[in-house]
Parts: sequence; structure tokens; C-alpha cells
Amino acid sequence: MRKKILFLIAGIVSISLVAGIDILVATDAPEEITLGDGFDIMMKPAVTFPHKKHAVDYKLACTDCHHIFKDGKNVFKEGDPVQKCSACHDPAESKGNVKRLTLAFHKNCMGCHEELEKAGKNAGPTQKCDDCHK
Repeated sequence: MRKKILFLIAGIVSISLVAGIDILVATDAPEEITLGDGFDIMMKPAVTFPHKKHAVDYKLACTDCHHIFKDGKNVFKEGDPVQKCSACHDPAESKGNVKRLTLAFHKNCMGCHEELEKAGKNAGPTQKCDDCHK
């Protein structure tokens, strides 16, 4: 009986630690980030993206946006170093399966918002450029 109680307590502590680490990492997310800042190729102003709101309030997983593809699978894990999107997504052109930067942003951001809208959920901007590009 005593072993079962100790095992149960150890399990609860383990789950609490894992949950605590996830919360800690999510709350360490920057409040806002600027997408597209400094790219002369962009025709619209950069977008101020409410990163912390998406990570903490909307509880999106890091892998909903961040990725490192190996053998066709996203192997990015929470806590991995985050590179600028432009490290892989060229601002000027798509290369193979890697979309150019603005297409990658639009596909990821607008695609997610459109899916939410289709599901009847409150979604962010999907159609008007100036809803994001201020």
C-alpha cells in the first residue's frame, strides 16, 4: 500500500514539474515580435505579431509556427533555439518546398485564422491587408 502511495505522489510531482516547465517556457515568450521588419522586398509594412497572446492566451503549441523539418517531419521541440524565419525562407523567392517569406507568413497566419473561422470560432484577420499591416 505504501509503495502505491509513493508511486502516486511521484507521478503527481512529475506531472506538476512537466506542466510547470511548459508554463514557464510559454510565459517567457516575447510579448510581441515584428514579422518582416527590415526586408526591402516587402510591399506592405511589417506586422506586429502578439506572440505572447498566441502562446499563452490562445495556448498554441510552439510547433504550430516554429519548425525544423527533417525527413518530412517537424522535429522542433519547445526550448529549441528559434531562428529568424528568413534563415530558411528567402524574402525574394520560394526554393523547392520552402516558400518565400511572405507566402510562409500568409499561409501559416491566415491559414490558421481561416480554419478557425470555418469552425465557427473567433478568428483573427483573414482578408484585409491593413488588419495586420499597419
